[in-house]
Amino acid sequence: MNLSLLILVLIISSCSHKNEFLVHSPDKNIELKVGLKTGENKLNDENQLVFSIFSNGIEIVKEASFGLEFEGMEPFGRGIKVVKEQFNQHDENWQRVWGRSKNVRDHYNELVLTLEETQSPKRTLNVYFRIFDDGFAFRYLIPEQDQISTINISNELTSFSFSENHDVWATKYVGSVSDQESEFIQKKLSDITPSHLPLVAKVANNKWIALTEANLADWAGMHFVADSTKANKVDIVLEQRKDNPKVAVKTSAPALSPWRVIMIADSPGSFLESNIIHNLSEPCAIDDVSWIKPGKSAWDWWWCNRYAPDVDFKLGSNTKTMKYFIDFASEMNWEYQLIDWQWYGEPFACTDPWISNPDGDILTSTSKIDIPELVEYANSKNVKLLLWLEWNHTDKQMEEAFPLYEKWGIAGVKIDFMAAEDQEMVNFYHRVAKLAAKHHLVVDFHGAYKPAGLSRTYPNLITREGVLGNEYTKWSDRITPEHTVTVAFTRGILGVMDFTPGAFVNVTKENFKIEDDAPSPMAMGTRCNQLAMMVVFESALQVLCDVPYNYRKSPHGLDFLKIVPTTWDETKVLNEEMANYITVARKAGSEWYVGSMTDWDERELDISMDFLGEGKYIATIWKDGEDANENPVSLIKEEIELDNSTILKAKLAKGGGHVIHIRRKK
Repeated sequence: MNLSLLILVLIISSCSHKNEFLVHSPDKNIELKVGLKTGENKLNDENQLVFSIFSNGIEIVKEASFGLEFEGMEPFGRGIKVVKEQFNQHDENWQRVWGRSKNVRDHYNELVLTLEETQSPKRTLNVYFRIFDDGFAFRYLIPEQDQISTINISNELTSFSFSENHDVWATKYVGSVSDQESEFIQKKLSDITPSHLPLVAKVANNKWIALTEANLADWAGMHFVADSTKANKVDIVLEQRKDNPKVAVKTSAPALSPWRVIMIADSPGSFLESNIIHNLSEPCAIDDVSWIKPGKSAWDWWWCNRYAPDVDFKLGSNTKTMKYFIDFASEMNWEYQLIDWQWYGEPFACTDPWISNPDGDILTSTSKIDIPELVEYANSKNVKLLLWLEWNHTDKQMEEAFPLYEKWGIAGVKIDFMAAEDQEMVNFYHRVAKLAAKHHLVVDFHGAYKPAGLSRTYPNLITREGVLGNEYTKWSDRITPEHTVTVAFTRGILGVMDFTPGAFVNVTKENFKIEDDAPSPMAMGTRCNQLAMMVVFESALQVLCDVPYNYRKSPHGLDFLKIVPTTWDETKVLNEEMANYITVARKAGSEWYVGSMTDWDERELDISMDFLGEGKYIATIWKDGEDANENPVSLIKEEIELDNSTILKAKLAKGGGHVIHIRRKK
């Protein structure tokens, strides 16, 4: 419910004149200074808008500058003046359909500046600055005006300068065709190569930032590059359109950009508690959300084209396989079974490179798989079905397919291989989410770009990939405990992440083999490390990667996968050290779930229960066994009584984990 509308606050800037402005966060800890700076040639008509940010007196950004580059027009950003300023306050509470916390406070102070060029053609532009207690954001609006009709933005001239060569964690931008599936590597700011979002930096001993974007709509996604003219400076680069590589955004006035976001915290784990990305996104556009069901899913792809020892047929896209997985999902009380690729035939004309099959038809299944029969069978087991789709086929046929799937009784779709974030692809995501909502379908995007808040607007978008996830264990050794704990502090802070946890063939680094040499896909690290991902990694849809045979033959920890929720009322980070270890506590109803993960270093963590209310509680604990360094499957389960004064000692093996289920004692 809206507690207060955006209102004009009658305050006077404390700065020296009308071209300098000062705004604070509601708690006064973050300070934004905005002003006009004379250009490098010292001419007054080269005024440029710049701003700097401080948190508790610590300089976060020394100087940030703004500008836009157009095709067919002069750039906008220099030779400007402020013709109007407005200060606003906003304080609102709203509720998520699902996510890291149910109740969200949207509380910020805002400065809106209207800029005008000092010389012809005297174009105008509005810049919005919002300061929250946990970060800062800005965006711009190109209003309707006689000087501008059609707009072709070739790039954004926005940059951030830092006073020091900070430590950063950055992933690699590999080009316009990218599924954003890479490691986040620690390096110096001056050493970054082009990087996807987020860019996480340590700017002081107790101050961290994460740079990203929010409310990405009808625009190009962005990435960062190191500035070629100045050390410790990064520039925003927009993804270019496929139909015109000289243009990133093709639009018309009024045109509103996404928010450029700087999350600010005293520790990197706090980003997992932040709501700033969703607060900067559009409210829910779906009137009735009662049909949107978070949950867990069984998945046939992990063992496709193999023989499981407990069945007499080859696993693949056939009716028998799907019933095998549906039976297990029902046994586990999981909500979904994901029917992965090839149910409607070969989606690709060839596989190197991946080229969409022009004859792909998502309206008709092959003779090997009977979708209506499977829907009926799954319904009898209280399980709903999700269907995999290649994105080109979806783009061509979704207007027919989505109502058909609704008629069939399909619950949702997994759409794959987009591998881009240009403006047209961004618009594709929005069209899919909107049409899927109309036909009561949940959505999982794979081969996807990072989250930017669309799940608030369309909460039927319950997860997405855009992460180097467990699937890579089938063909590489890149999914290490060092990587997975780093993901929690980087990609994981942005929102839902379909990492596909739950691998139950757990091995040491030395014993790891890729699929061709292994009897089953393997995962480095302990069983409890995989369990902890269910708490540490946020995803309203958790797709469990392993096969029923592996779960049944080595069931230690399977009971945790049966009970752990996928949506939360509250999230707290209890222990952390960037890229080394983390403990996350999440509340669902009256119960708490606590997950801890470590890298290849074994360690003992103190887990304080001071977040609990008064009274006694029963805690069920799944922890690494005494021999888990050599036998990562080893797990000990125990039950203890505790209260909010208890400090648990959690001993984690190499690549280990630890999970707790806490409920009030009756």
